[in-house]
Amino acid sequence: MDKKFGKILVVDDDEDVLQAARLFLKQHVELVHTEKDPQKLPSLIKNISYDAILLDMNFTRDVTGGQEGFFWLNKIFAIEPTAVVILITAFGDVDLAVRAIKEGATDFILKPWQNEKLLATLSAALNLRRSRLEVASLKTRQKQLIADLNQPFHEFIGVAPPMQKVFETIQKVSKTDANVLILGENGSGKELVARALHRKSNRVGEVFIGVDMGAVSETLFESELFGHVKGSFTDARSDRIGRFEVASGGVLFLDEIGNLPMSLQAKILRVLETRQVTPLGSNNPRPIDIRLICASNMPIHHMVKTKEFRQDLLYRINTVEIPIPPLRERQEDIPLLSDYFLAIYSQKYKKPAKTVSAAAQKKMIAYHWPGNVRELQHAIERAVILSDSRVLQPEDFFFSTPEKESKDLFFANYNLEEVEKAVICKVVEKHKGNVSQAAQELGLTRTSLYRRMEKYGI
Repeated sequence: MDKKFGKILVVDDDEDVLQAARLFLKQHVELVHTEKDPQKLPSLIKNISYDAILLDMNFTRDVTGGQEGFFWLNKIFAIEPTAVVILITAFGDVDLAVRAIKEGATDFILKPWQNEKLLATLSAALNLRRSRLEVASLKTRQKQLIADLNQPFHEFIGVAPPMQKVFETIQKVSKTDANVLILGENGSGKELVARALHRKSNRVGEVFIGVDMGAVSETLFESELFGHVKGSFTDARSDRIGRFEVASGGVLFLDEIGNLPMSLQAKILRVLETRQVTPLGSNNPRPIDIRLICASNMPIHHMVKTKEFRQDLLYRINTVEIPIPPLRERQEDIPLLSDYFLAIYSQKYKKPAKTVSAAAQKKMIAYHWPGNVRELQHAIERAVILSDSRVLQPEDFFFSTPEKESKDLFFANYNLEEVEKAVICKVVEKHKGNVSQAAQELGLTRTSLYRRMEKYGI
């Protein structure tokens, strides 16, 4: 056996056994740890990647059934699925040995053991560990290669039926110049859909220009989107080309178009109808050739009914609608997205490759993810940075609640914007995401509440 390879953990309640194992094994392996208390197993495994674990079957005096050993065996595999475990006991029970192997143990030895037998068993276990690590590495590389070959939308990931429908729509629509309206909550991936449409379109070699309509002030609206000529207003020291003209030949992505006031909606409509822009201060219209993609996190169809969004503009921008499901409605995608972000941030922060335990995955799937994929991304990034374990556990993921945030803010922070954000969070959570009811309680219109939610990233 290679003396340079092997980190071994021996867990037994007999101090004499631990001493004998430590003295013998340190001659043959790189590192030997011994532990009497099996309750410390989880923390030991999380902190060190052991190549083999020798685990006693019985930790309670006069108990010989091996149930404790099976309990801790399953506990080990829940934390580290690729662990190599050798069970040890003073009672030679063939049925127990068979069951142990079926439940994942690598081998089974009797104590008092013969040193030669222990060394041979451990040598085989370490070779198995080498093989498992190599196979895991190859599988990861193969999985990534297959994903790169088969993933037409790059970082846009999903296997859930609603996402497959989104992918199908993108495939059908991308080669056309049809105007597309993407609807979805904050953080659900609306811009990724827009970019996927562009990548697969006939305009892929042209520019993709994105504009956050909620961030464009009304006073600078025409200058930003349509351009201006020198001297058209006080600070217009030179001509400026607007976003519509810059995007000509390519794609113009108008994000959060539902935030536009009615007066500005009319100006957008006129440009789309005439396919021309007239820079501020000029009488010379300029032709544009754009593929228009819009997105909104607001209920635009309802806003048409309440006269908050122009129906004729809606008809112009929604030749095809693509609704993006929130993360809570595509839970089967959470493991895929977690693996994707784990790979990114482990590499970014130069951390060893990490995985998410079954318990942590269960916690993530049960969470409602109000911030959608963006919130999941930030949760994974934070866990990669703060956790020293190779396997992320439930305690590595902290999901704050609006109620907790609001209490902290009211007692510790009296910034008006922070207080307003906390109140909105609390009321929206109280009404389980029903914006109409939340707006009514806050004394706001739905549109005003949506704008505040967008402002604070709620």
